Formats: sequence, C-alpha cells, structure tokens
Amino acid sequence: MKIAVASDHGGFALKEEIEKHLIGRGFDVMDLGTHSEESVDYPVFGKCIGETVVSGEADCGVAFCGTGVGISIACNKVKGIRCAVATNCFMAEMAKKHNNANILALGGRVLTPGEAAAIVDTWLDSTFEGERHARRVRLLDEM
Repeated sequence: MKIAVASDHGGFALKEEIEKHLIGRGFDVMDLGTHSEESVDYPVFGKCIGETVVSGEADCGVAFCGTGVGISIACNKVKGIRCAVATNCFMAEMAKKHNNANILALGGRVLTPGEAAAIVDTWLDSTFEGERHARRVRLLDEM
C-alpha cells in the first residue's frame, strides 16, 4: 500500500515521525512536503495530498498541520476526498469504519508522536463496514 503524507510547518515534525513509523510498518510512503519548519500555506499541501489520493497515485493519505483542522478543510475541497481529523483512536476507527475516510488529518501541536502512531495504526487497521454506511458515503461523494 502506498501512503501519501503532507504537512505545513505546524505539522512538519509529526509528519517526519509518522513517516518513519509507516516505513517501519512496511508501507511505501510518498512525502509531498513540506520539508522544513519554514512557514508555508496548508491549503497548498492539502490540495496536493487530496489530488494525489484521488488520482490513485497513493492509496490513502495522512495530512498534518498544527491542529489537523485547517489541512483537513483543504483536503476536503478536493472532490472525492473524505478527510477526517482524529485526536484519538476511536475517532480514527470510526472515520474508517463509518465514513471510509481516505485521508486522516492529525495535529502536530495537539498529539505526541506516540499518540499519533497509535491513531494512524488504528485507522489503517480498520475496515470500512459498508452497508448502511455505504449509502451515506455515496451521498457525501455526490455533494
């Protein structure tokens, strides 16, 4: 599985840690930037990761900013993206099981690397349940 990662400056350090974690789990990781803590605009990176996932260049993505909120909004502007912010494992699990989120957004100023790794693992190890949720996801995709 190929996983895209992207961040702004507020999520850079956490992106770097999670990228190492994902590689350690055996995933192919595509780092879309940013590559330093120099100030950048999160919408640019949200759009980039969203387009990368929608095009099929990556199977899914993990996006980072200071809180996860700004970059999630940017990701969700890309048609076909269902990006969910998670601050705990339950949110990550439900984002996949019920919403079939194809990008997970995390906050570099909110989570420790250990917390973030557990959240990412939960999200990746969860499976979309389909059935009644599939109808709702279809409605989202039609918006």
